[in-house]
Amino acid sequence: MLQLSLAFFATAALYAAVGFGGGSTYNALLVLAGTDFRLVPVIALACNLIVVTGGTLVYWRSGWLRRDVALPFMITSVPLAWLGGATPIDRATFSLVLGLALLVVGALLVVPNRALQNSNTVRLAPRVLWVIGPIIGGAIGYVSGLVGIGGGIFLSPIMHLARLAHPKAIAATASVFILVNSAGGLAGQWFKLQTAAELPGVSAYLWLLLAVLIGGQIGSHLGSHALDGRTVRMLTGILVAYVGARLLLLWWQIA
Repeated sequence: MLQLSLAFFATAALYAAVGFGGGSTYNALLVLAGTDFRLVPVIALACNLIVVTGGTLVYWRSGWLRRDVALPFMITSVPLAWLGGATPIDRATFSLVLGLALLVVGALLVVPNRALQNSNTVRLAPRVLWVIGPIIGGAIGYVSGLVGIGGGIFLSPIMHLARLAHPKAIAATASVFILVNSAGGLAGQWFKLQTAAELPGVSAYLWLLLAVLIGGQIGSHLGSHALDGRTVRMLTGILVAYVGARLLLLWWQIA
């Protein structure tokens, strides 16, 4: 459990630096550790909540959290995250589609691109953002609840590519987006777990919650104060591509 706790600590610190919770990597680490599959998304989402709660507070205090940008994406994501969490899933097919999509998005963020290097943001009219935001947020919310992640790993690249805000504002938006989606997805996963004939125990995994609490605070402070916007965007792309490659490897193993 010590090695797993250290891995969760490092994951939380790295992901929190770009506004993520780390749910996708927590899932992989738990599967590799032989955790009961029914518990994997529950633990991952609980860790997400801890990491991004601290991250959201840090970004809010530093002035990077913009409600006018975040709210349109969040209004539909929470109920659909709950619905996704309560829905059964075919892991093999989903891992293939999701892995390919994340690899493409990660590459677009990492490869030098004039549009991304431009520091200017695209100012959408509020009514336009309120039209496209709920659609994007709802779709991401459902998929996130389905697989036990917070969804920031989808939203952040979309916002970077569309240049909807400063990279640090995007990290702040991703953080609060993951917070509300993780809560909705966790409620749905827990609802699904209650229907199981035998509930697996969770007490052995409590140390992981402490590990991500400490790691997440360190990463959030680095992301909001020590790292510049271009570095945040580059780290986002690397993490997204890494998760995509790992999902394709998982699909290859279980297909």
